[in-house]
Amino acid sequence: MKAFRSLTLLFLAWLSALAALPAHAAAAVVTTPQVRAELVAHAPDGVVPGKPLWLGLKIEHQPHWHTYWKNPGDSGLPTTMAWQLPAGVQAGEIEWPTPSKLPLGPLMNYGYDGTLLLPVPVTVPADFKGESLDVQLHAEWLVCKDVCIPESGDFTLRLPAQAATATHAALFATARAALPQPAAGSQGSATLDGQTLVVKVSGLPAAWHGRKLSFFPETTGVINNAAQPETAWADGSWSARVPLDPQRSASPASMPAVLVAQGEPAGLQVQVTVNGPWPASAPLPAAFPAAEPAAAPASPPPPATTLGLALLLALVGGALLNLMPCVFPVLSLKVMGFAKHADDRRGLLAGGLAYTAGVVLSFLALAGLLLALRAGGEQLGWGFQLQSPAVVAVLAALFTLIGLNLAGVFEFGSVLPGSWAAARARHPMVDSALTGVLAVAVASPCTAPFMGASLGLAVTLPTIEALAIFAALGLGMALPYLAVSAWPPLAHALPRPGPWMAHFKSVMAFPMFATVVWLVWVLGQQAGIDGAAALLLLLLALAFLAWALGSPGLGPVARRGFGIAALLLMAATLFWAGPALRQDAVAAASPAVGEAWQPWSAARVAQAQAEGRPVFVDFTAAWCVTCQFNKRTTLARAELMDDFAQRRVLLLRADWTRRDAAISAELARLGRSGVPVYALYAPGAAGPRLLSEILSIDEVRTALSTLPPH
Repeated sequence: MKAFRSLTLLFLAWLSALAALPAHAAAAVVTTPQVRAELVAHAPDGVVPGKPLWLGLKIEHQPHWHTYWKNPGDSGLPTTMAWQLPAGVQAGEIEWPTPSKLPLGPLMNYGYDGTLLLPVPVTVPADFKGESLDVQLHAEWLVCKDVCIPESGDFTLRLPAQAATATHAALFATARAALPQPAAGSQGSATLDGQTLVVKVSGLPAAWHGRKLSFFPETTGVINNAAQPETAWADGSWSARVPLDPQRSASPASMPAVLVAQGEPAGLQVQVTVNGPWPASAPLPAAFPAAEPAAAPASPPPPATTLGLALLLALVGGALLNLMPCVFPVLSLKVMGFAKHADDRRGLLAGGLAYTAGVVLSFLALAGLLLALRAGGEQLGWGFQLQSPAVVAVLAALFTLIGLNLAGVFEFGSVLPGSWAAARARHPMVDSALTGVLAVAVASPCTAPFMGASLGLAVTLPTIEALAIFAALGLGMALPYLAVSAWPPLAHALPRPGPWMAHFKSVMAFPMFATVVWLVWVLGQQAGIDGAAALLLLLLALAFLAWALGSPGLGPVARRGFGIAALLLMAATLFWAGPALRQDAVAAASPAVGEAWQPWSAARVAQAQAEGRPVFVDFTAAWCVTCQFNKRTTLARAELMDDFAQRRVLLLRADWTRRDAAISAELARLGRSGVPVYALYAPGAAGPRLLSEILSIDEVRTALSTLPPH
């Protein structure tokens, strides 16, 4: 096939348009399926030099979702804000409203649900000049329900200097009413009684005497948040016996805290002075998994795979990639290319070398980008590019064009100028190289046998060694075709060119369209039904444009008229469909009662292991064809589900369709950087047992047989 260079040129405008769609456009509002976050301001007199004003992040949570206080409790992360303000303008600290308790199994967290405003005071210098104050904010928050999702947003706001900005005055007034108030005249102290902190606070307001109070320490890692303290009132003083955290990470001499009474909109701020030496904290058991669903990356275990073995596994795994169903459509094109050059030994060898170069260089480019982003703090893994709806949409459009061309709907020679067509004829090797690029783009979401360990090791090695593993992976994938092009006996086994190729070309359009169906389904998992419908409309407009400009049956006048109409339709469709394609991940629906598979979280694994219950985790993604194959075959077998039920195995599914830092961190901890990964956690075991990427029912049953009887 020589169509890829031409297709790339025709496709450039489309690619640029979609690539320009940001995941989070800088604006005053960022909406995700879990929250609606908005940057708001309160400046009744405008921006006045020397006079303070207020900014704040308003977060409206969807039902049952929550974010966290400055001390999140046993798990979670507090919301953070990074401001960019004009010179001299200073933003203060977040003034945190009074939190609520958020129980989660054996854990106790502190945070907020419903509508929340995190206000921040801003000081404007006396020498401030300008017609407006431009504000930029980068905020990050962890939103949780049954699962936790790290989210972020970039916000911009322009405040006019002369006009009042008080549209959210009531919201800021409500937030101020919820701020913990200093308890004037109160005195707090604490002593240590073994593993218990005995807190005593006197001087509290008379209206609070005798009421049941909750204790919220602002210092993290001190108390056992889930334990119920013993509280009492005596002689106008409140006391509580608060159990310490067995794995205590802090031993402060003074501890700020908030006391909260039920029904009061705001708590009371107290300062507790701790008297006496702190007891030693117990070490964290090595076999107990981390319970926090936070996004911080975990350090992977020392790899047991040597570099030489990893290179060999990558080479074999790359060759096995050719057997994965996601690669089949592109390989069919390569087979057509081989058939066309069956009688041209030199052309066949040159095409094989060009294809190999395209594959290896594409693997190196993807690996270099992956390693650079991970070095910058991003939690990414292999196949990360298909976590972007824009990339999925671009690939769907690309395969649509290929399928239409194979089906004879349009010809590139009718679209491109004569000089470009002549250039194609002079440089056929570019088409072969671009075939290799396309093969890698489609194959990268797949993980073949032997690839998992080598890729997991690659992301922990120095850059040169890591790139060597990815180069071996690319070489392995291209090796069968390089062997066919270089070894005459294999080349002679290829079918001779003939009329059959015209029929074969038309038949090959259908695997392309099947790939488009898969990509539309992937985007639907990422952006919902609206995103899938938007992509289908874009593909329809693109098909009309390709027919109008490239149909050999149209004359110049008809082509010009239909072409103008198609371009206008494409522009209107891009304008309409763009917002739907840049939507964030759709929130996973809560599992129905009795449903076998539950959403994964580190806290769920920790809770189950603490109860002595085994856990099986399916790390998966919609764009991973191997994952979907295993899900619909081995993991759907009734007899296997019965085995899971008989052994009381908790089934968790970690969906990595869209970027999820918590899942990325867990994969890194397991020594993997892509999906599928299947992990069986046995009670009391030091770590999980990892199963192979191509899952079989016998392998799962063998692993289950090693579990202790319940």
